[in-house]
Amino acid sequence: MTSPRPYGNRRAPLPPARSPEQGVPSPRPPQNPQSKQARENKQNGKQRDAFFDNAKYLAIVLVAMGHAWEPLKHDSRVVEALYTVVYAFHMPAFIIISGYFSRSFDLRPDRLKRLITGVVVPYVVFETAYSLFKRVIDHDPGQQISLLDPWYLTWFLCALFIWRMTTPIWKLVRWPLPIALGIAMLATVSPEIGDDLDLQRVLQFLPFFVLGLSLKPEHFQLVRRRAVRIAAVPVFAAALVVGWWSVPRMAAGWFYHRDAAQELGAPWWAGPVMVLALFGCSLVLTACFFAWVPGRHLWFTALGAGTLYGYLLHGFFVKAGDYRGWFDHAWLHQPLGEIFVTVVAAAGVTLLCTKPVQQVFRFAMEPKMEWAFKRDATQAARERQKAGRREPEKVSA
Repeated sequence: MTSPRPYGNRRAPLPPARSPEQGVPSPRPPQNPQSKQARENKQNGKQRDAFFDNAKYLAIVLVAMGHAWEPLKHDSRVVEALYTVVYAFHMPAFIIISGYFSRSFDLRPDRLKRLITGVVVPYVVFETAYSLFKRVIDHDPGQQISLLDPWYLTWFLCALFIWRMTTPIWKLVRWPLPIALGIAMLATVSPEIGDDLDLQRVLQFLPFFVLGLSLKPEHFQLVRRRAVRIAAVPVFAAALVVGWWSVPRMAAGWFYHRDAAQELGAPWWAGPVMVLALFGCSLVLTACFFAWVPGRHLWFTALGAGTLYGYLLHGFFVKAGDYRGWFDHAWLHQPLGEIFVTVVAAAGVTLLCTKPVQQVFRFAMEPKMEWAFKRDATQAARERQKAGRREPEKVSA
């Protein structure tokens, strides 16, 4: 027989904790304590979706390879064609995944806290670190530390913060993707936007984030069908041919999405046209990329949880090589040298995604910072209420 509820616990029950939307893993997925399979899954990390971890890892490898090709591409049309094709979809794919996993974001205190510790703090740390790094390695005393002007890789953290803060708006409006495309088109005809917070990139990449917010699990299942995987082969082959053709005819700056049309020496009307054209091309290539991503657990699946580490850290090695002349060796500009650079970039970013590296740099990328935040009163009350419900169980017969 269970003892009656103790006095002092007659307050109205708190609303239940909101769970994430379907298809978005919770930071702490609820597990049935009676389920042996659930406990094993939690221990093995199987509560994460292997497909998305694989996609993030492969995308970050492509990012590192693209950065390693940059010093070599001017001497090889093949490398520049590969560079063009990869730049057409690697960041769009990464941004779509970021949008997809931001679907449950709202202005709850716990989610704002994770946004600050997981995006804002790394941005401040690495924007400062990269600026100091350039001063020392490149002997550039004029390099300023400015949180308003992201340098090199840190633009993505700045953009992710802005995109996530606007997520409730995109979930509210009726036609989010057309509106986001319209904003991106207007950005390409507005050179006066300037470099503050890298807003050109924020706005021009915005449609991919909004698209990710609009996707559901079944949409990813559609592109993972066998027919799509087969069709992706000729599509990528055609993309490589177009990339080869476009090398002397098209400025690579269009794929960076960081300048207005006028800044690229094109008429203003070319900006909106290129936004739509590149969005379509990037979407097709991203779908083909997702079609090839394996959905089962592989040796690199666990590395998908550490892609932010690989992204932010590999830039130090690429820039050090550029500033110190590592890429100036003539043999690196030959086919075997280009293959060597590609393999080293892939292996290097893989190592930077591993658990030991995460443990070393977690203080900068995933700090807890409990000291900096007030405790959420609702969460604290909910924990007291749960403790009150467990107390009678201890004295039950």
